[in-house]
Amino acid sequence: MKSPLLTSTAMDAGGLMGLDQRARDIFRRIVESYLQTGEPVGSRTLSMSGVSLSPASIRNTMQDLTLAGLLASPHTSAGRIPTHAGLRLFVDGLLEIGDLGAEERREIDARLAGRGRKFDEALNEASALLSGLAGGAGIVASPVREAGVKHVEFVALGHDQALAVLVADDGTVENRLMPLKAGVTPSTLQEASNFLNARLRGRPLHEARTEMRTELDAARRELDSAAARLVEDGLAAWSGGPDRDRALIVRGRANLLQDAGAMEDLERVRVLFDDLEQKEQLIGLLDGVSSAQGVRIFIGAETRLFSLSGSAVIAAPYMSGRQRVLGAIGVIGPARLNYARVIPLVDYTARVLGRMLDGQDT
Repeated sequence: MKSPLLTSTAMDAGGLMGLDQRARDIFRRIVESYLQTGEPVGSRTLSMSGVSLSPASIRNTMQDLTLAGLLASPHTSAGRIPTHAGLRLFVDGLLEIGDLGAEERREIDARLAGRGRKFDEALNEASALLSGLAGGAGIVASPVREAGVKHVEFVALGHDQALAVLVADDGTVENRLMPLKAGVTPSTLQEASNFLNARLRGRPLHEARTEMRTELDAARRELDSAAARLVEDGLAAWSGGPDRDRALIVRGRANLLQDAGAMEDLERVRVLFDDLEQKEQLIGLLDGVSSAQGVRIFIGAETRLFSLSGSAVIAAPYMSGRQRVLGAIGVIGPARLNYARVIPLVDYTARVLGRMLDGQDT
């Protein structure tokens, strides 16, 4: 049974309507065999697996599936492997996702929800756990911290420089040096400070930033031009508090080398290792998952980041007890990941992390 955990990202199951029952059965068998062994599948293998067709008929069907862009023939073999488009079609329309066993659930619960474990420790453990259970690299983006603004102030440090100070509700402080235009007075600094305090207090800066710029455009007639410039410069200078310090946790890179035998496999893994160093892009990818209501899957060129390595990403959002999405957790690996196993692993681990958030300061 297809699981409701899955959120489609590209093709939908409607693409299967163009395949007759024979083609669908052969396509399913080829993909399942490839996901299990990593090897191309030939007509002889299919005939021995119980397909009640002649080898010639099987080959003709495989050729049709190849022309449709669902299968490809590696140059070293007469067999076929699924293309990324074929894998997407299989995942969206034919994949049967089971549930985790009780033993795996207990292991995840025990390793993540140990008494006294801090949340940042749980994030590290979740990444390592997924890596071990799924056989790929486990990735976690730490949460976006939602502390509101408590106070802002512009302090003159001389005739041509000021300090822009932002204090958050959680006690963190950001100080930014800013150049001052000639003629800026103490009253101008106070006017800019008052304007921002009235509109930012209690709100996360990253949430208010866009709205504030719109308000500033409307308020320029009321503000001194120098004060308006200070407000604009301050909004640009402050990073949004602790958001800029978000961590990306990647565990299990060595797993990606296990199936890399041929030279082209090693090159693919080398490219993937380079991709895994792109912190901002990876966090952006995981943040994009946060809008999903279930597990999302990206295969190959469906993400610009992993298009060259031909990798797959299986990720799910984790959220607090108030159903506020905080981040995402996932697995990265070769396109032939065991989707039926990894999808419920990622989903359950994300839900356990979410339960841990209740009563904890992230």
